[in-house]
Amino acid sequence: MAKRTLRTLIGATLLAAAGLVQAQDVRTVAITQIVEHPALDAVYQGVKDELAAQGFKEGENLKVMHESAQGNSAIASQIARKFVGDSPDVIVAIATPSAQTVAAAARDVPVIFSAVTDPVGAKLVPALEASGTNISGVSDMLPIDKHLDMLLRVMPDAKRIGTVYNPGEANAVSLVNLLEERLAARDLKLVKAAATKTSEVLGASRSLVGEVDAIYLTTDNTVISAVEAVISVGERASIPVFAADTATVSRGAVAALGFNYYNHGRQTGAMVARVLNGNKPGDMPVETMDTLDLFVNPAAAERMGITLSDDLIQDAKEVVKND
Repeated sequence: MAKRTLRTLIGATLLAAAGLVQAQDVRTVAITQIVEHPALDAVYQGVKDELAAQGFKEGENLKVMHESAQGNSAIASQIARKFVGDSPDVIVAIATPSAQTVAAAARDVPVIFSAVTDPVGAKLVPALEASGTNISGVSDMLPIDKHLDMLLRVMPDAKRIGTVYNPGEANAVSLVNLLEERLAARDLKLVKAAATKTSEVLGASRSLVGEVDAIYLTTDNTVISAVEAVISVGERASIPVFAADTATVSRGAVAALGFNYYNHGRQTGAMVARVLNGNKPGDMPVETMDTLDLFVNPAAAERMGITLSDDLIQDAKEVVKND
């Protein structure tokens, strides 16, 4: 009886120790996202899938906390402070506003950002090289010149290009400044319409009617969240709408030349896995994406008064068909 009791005690001790080790092996990743729309949702899913592929599986050895600020910067700040207080192994910040709030709150917690257009301009890192700080990530800086080449391939006579943007969003301002500079170099004019929140996107879009030949949208999160408002104006006024975000094409834009944001998330997830494996963000240079995909929507083009050429459609990686 004594031997059996001893064996039972030893077994229970070993099980408890194993459970303790297992609990200690569970890593925590906190993910904050400024707003929910297809591109940023794809980033979130890509991060989780890449972590799983690298052995960090939710419900087994990984705990994921995920919050969306629903486009509200004050809520983003609250989420950032909460996550920092929770002391996760790493915080993933999706989009510039969320990254900025996390950077302001986190001093010692590792941070990996994603879908941030200009991390230097947003003051997240001092340079794209390894910064020695607690922050790094993946940038989605847009190749504006290639986007304009695409737009002018469809509309070679366009002279005035409109855009809707949020002047309070750092990445949006950086992109609009770059867009204006690139258009001026081609002797083209940019007409800007400001929308500080999603409810203002429709009115801003309407202000472009009669002023522009086409509308080009960057990856501005405020605008993309309410892009259907821009699309509706484009259809009613026969103003073709082009985008930098390929997911916007299935929502009614004519065409987009952009990144696959799911792959962007996978690339981000690989950086997060490196942190979980002991690497420091400050030792990692900011990464970018090189592969661009052309998406076109011939039916949307017809609704906006133009017809896409056969050769453009043949060059597209995806032809969206939603009549």
